[in-house]
Amino acid sequence: MRGSNVQERLVAIRVFHRDRPSLRLPLISKDARFVIWPGVDAWEANLNYVRMEPGEENVPHVHTLSEDTIFILEGAGTIHDYTNDIQLPFHAGCVVHVPVGVKHAVKANSGVTVVSVGGPAPADVPLLKALKALPADAEPR
Repeated sequence: MRGSNVQERLVAIRVFHRDRPSLRLPLISKDARFVIWPGVDAWEANLNYVRMEPGEENVPHVHTLSEDTIFILEGAGTIHDYTNDIQLPFHAGCVVHVPVGVKHAVKANSGVTVVSVGGPAPADVPLLKALKALPADAEPR
């Protein structure tokens, strides 16, 4: 690619902070912060910071084109796999992996706050459009 202007086509490295998210999504929790997502021009990666209070749980949902990976930083709870009718416990240090197309919900049902980072990859653009977090015509640049 010598001679071409590669610099113009690349997005620069950026630094984000969990306390300054560009989107909060109550479908996930009262405190679900979208830090890296298509709204900041990240289409292949996604990173959410989520804090769930005891008793809180996601609205059951499906990622039709994405795998969901969730790293549990603090707490304990259950991931409910509605597609296969199973519930699996997790605790701090665990990584939850949800394959494409599996209806699921994370539950903070162990009496403690659950803090996690992660999210679907690539970003779940159809779901974000359905929730009106992205415009219907949003596409990667």
